[in-house]
Parts: sequence; C-alpha cells; structure tokens
Amino acid sequence: MKQSVRAKRMDRNHKRNQKSSKLSLVSLMDIFTILVFFLMLNASDVQVLQSSDQVVLPESIADTPAKDTLLLMVTKQQVLLQGKALTSTQALAEKDEQAIMQLKAELDYHTQRRSDLSDEAKQAQSITIMGDASTSYAVLKQIMQACAAQGYTNIALAVENTQDNGSALSSGGMQ
Repeated sequence: MKQSVRAKRMDRNHKRNQKSSKLSLVSLMDIFTILVFFLMLNASDVQVLQSSDQVVLPESIADTPAKDTLLLMVTKQQVLLQGKALTSTQALAEKDEQAIMQLKAELDYHTQRRSDLSDEAKQAQSITIMGDASTSYAVLKQIMQACAAQGYTNIALAVENTQDNGSALSSGGMQ
C-alpha cells in the first residue's frame, strides 16, 4: 500500500518523538548549590528572639546581637518566663512580695534544671528581659533585682533595632 506524503511525514515525526529525551541536571545542580550557599550565609546574620504581639519593644541603635539565653517577657498584663505565666505586672508594680517570690522560685527551678553548670557558672548566668516599652522602670528594677538575687547577673534588655528598619532584635547588655 502506497502512503501519501502527509502519512510519511507523520510516521517520521512519530519515530522522532518516540526517542527518549535526556534531562540535563548539571545546570539545576549548579543553581541549587548556589542557592544553598546563599541561604547558609544569609541565615546566620539575623537572630530573632521569640516575640509576642503583646510586647512593643523600645527602640535602640544597639548593634550587639542577642544571645540564646533564658527569656523573661514582661507584657502590660503579666510576666512570663520561657512562655510560662508567673505573675501579673500590676502585682509587681504594687511591690507584692508573693509575686517576687514566684519569680525567684521559677528562676531557681531553671537554675536547678541545668545540672551541667559548675557552681561558679551558676553564679553568673545570663537572662534576657523582653519588656514592653510602656513598662515602668520600677517594675523592671524589681525584676532585675530578683534575677540578680538568684544568680542571673548577666542581664540583657531586648530592644528593637532601628538602624535596619526594625527587621532584627538586638539586646543591649547590662552588667
């Protein structure tokens, strides 16, 4: 049986399309390698503390990066240590001794949990206080005194860095 020109052309086309095509992965591997290095280098520049919508940090131009330490958050309503509610901010403002004792007991509990520390290291532990900008200094002073009494003498106050439009959090250290 004789085929038309069109039928011959279609057969040639079908035979050509039946060949398996190979995918070149070399260029994709190069792109992903560059992407991985880019992400690794840029991911270490920004360190973000656990934040909350309830806390508006004061602004600062501090350039000291935050360290991974125990986090004490002071909102307008309550005081939280590592996310656990301890007492109300109002009780600390009224200098309630029970509220201060709760804070000290929880700090002592966190000290006892760290069995890997020597006695000297337990005397100079680090803590970061993330206080709301509207929190009074008297409340922060009581909290810092309670922390120092329990061996947390390396105290850092978390602030929002204004130099890079507030994209990262920093901590200004207090000794």
